[in-house]
Amino acid sequence: MLTILFAAPTVWDDYATLLPAALQKAGIQARILTEAPDPAAVDYIIYAPSAPLQDFRPFTRTRAVLSLWAGVERIVGNPTLTQPLCRMVEDGLTEGMVEWVVGHAMRHHLGLDRHIVNPDRRWDPTCPPLARDRVVAMLGMGALGTASAQALARLNFQVRGWSRSPKSVPGIPCHAGEDGLKTALADADIVVTLLPRTPETENLIDARRLSWMKPGVVLLNPGRGALIDDAALLAALDSGRVGHATLDVFRVEPLPAEHPYWAHPRVTVTPHIAADSRPEGVIRVLVENIRRGQAGEPFLHQVDRARGY
Repeated sequence: MLTILFAAPTVWDDYATLLPAALQKAGIQARILTEAPDPAAVDYIIYAPSAPLQDFRPFTRTRAVLSLWAGVERIVGNPTLTQPLCRMVEDGLTEGMVEWVVGHAMRHHLGLDRHIVNPDRRWDPTCPPLARDRVVAMLGMGALGTASAQALARLNFQVRGWSRSPKSVPGIPCHAGEDGLKTALADADIVVTLLPRTPETENLIDARRLSWMKPGVVLLNPGRGALIDDAALLAALDSGRVGHATLDVFRVEPLPAEHPYWAHPRVTVTPHIAADSRPEGVIRVLVENIRRGQAGEPFLHQVDRARGY
């Protein structure tokens, strides 16, 4: 019988019934603990990077640490973590991200704010251009970025992808590297940032990169708060270089009440709700990875420590 440590106490109630049932259905005999009196007896750790557990050295038998989060920047550099680390990629999380990106892209594309917030009752029959006339730059072509880019492309937006290393996605021109970033941003009407936080992506959107964008560009950030140099973005918003920024993630969360983003007329704050993992989908991935570990097969979504994701 396997021993599984569920090291994410704040969400245990969401999994307490569903996870044991899913393991049993898969034919996996396991006992699930929320504390580990004997760390050397633990086979798998189900983990949230915000959990109290930070020292993995006593878990000498553990075959893998299975994160409940897509982002692993809080844990990937932990020097005590030598076991395989897997991040969470599941359909519900992907679908939620696609819906957030498409919804906010369409909001700005259609200019909905001028109709929804119209205290002067101004009659303005100006029609927006068609999606095929708008350029969207998708920065980050991982699972979430690719799915979002493909959804926008199906709506006829001109989508360009960018990533640190070359990617190939059918129907979407993809760029890479510094020169590729400049090309992707050059005439984009909407820029979406969906990259992990790494030393290379910290402050990716800084004053220099903002200067590459066309005046009035809309910026959507559901990726990581640290991707954006906040002072540079606020200056670009004040000057009109950026027409609007819709931000879902921040360096400090919850976003402090005194932060200038809250009061800025060209900023929309959403409280880190672009995507969330649903327990049913998460459990399918967890159970499959445990099955793979027991069968000696490669884990799903194993983190590349060198890249940080």
